[in-house]
Amino acid sequence: MNETRNNTVVILAGGFGTRLSEETTVRPKPMVQIGSRPILWHIIKHYQHYGFKNFVICLGYKGEYIRSYFKKNSKLFSNLNFKLVSTGLNSLTATRIFKVRNHLTNTFLLTYGDAVSDINLSKLILFHKKKKSLFTISGVIPKSRYGSIKFNKNSLITKFKEKKDFQDNFISGGYFVCDKKIFNYFSKKNEMLEEKPFQKIQRTKKMFVFKHYGFWQCMDTMRDKLLLEKLWKINPPWKIWKK
Repeated sequence: MNETRNNTVVILAGGFGTRLSEETTVRPKPMVQIGSRPILWHIIKHYQHYGFKNFVICLGYKGEYIRSYFKKNSKLFSNLNFKLVSTGLNSLTATRIFKVRNHLTNTFLLTYGDAVSDINLSKLILFHKKKKSLFTISGVIPKSRYGSIKFNKNSLITKFKEKKDFQDNFISGGYFVCDKKIFNYFSKKNEMLEEKPFQKIQRTKKMFVFKHYGFWQCMDTMRDKLLLEKLWKINPPWKIWKK
């Protein structure tokens, strides 16, 4: 497992966060605070708990805000390695990942800078390797569903259904494990990872879902932020590094 912990972790942190405009007019979404720390810090601590130490942060909207945070708080991350890469103001998710491809290990982890979870990252990456997957998606069942993933008895993803509300269906939780071969299915267009690239990779029959039944919560709106703040004050289920 020590070898897998050398794999790069990519965090997408460049979006505009328009649905959380109460906060994101002054700071990028990953820097919105839960408790006294930005949600980006919480995400990094999760990966650090499982031994991952090499991070690539994809910057865009208000990227200098994130650069300044890391510069001022270097002691918080003294044992970790970071590459803060400007990937364009208007770049979509697939384009941002493609722009940092030269910084990545052959297998890398990928997540968004706006959700927390107690997902077991060791089990996630071992599942990816066991399945010989090109792209492994963590499947979660949130209270509020944005879409669903269909998969067969072998956990092979067979179909996506977006913007539906099916009870007990899994959606993408945004914790991914990827093989660099996925870039063969990217185009030169500015595009979302969840659209054409996902469809192309799914057709290879090497795209699988790791089912996570534990805690997961995104921070899309102010309501989500207030919920996470409340959980943080009580007993945050994602604070696994203290358990």
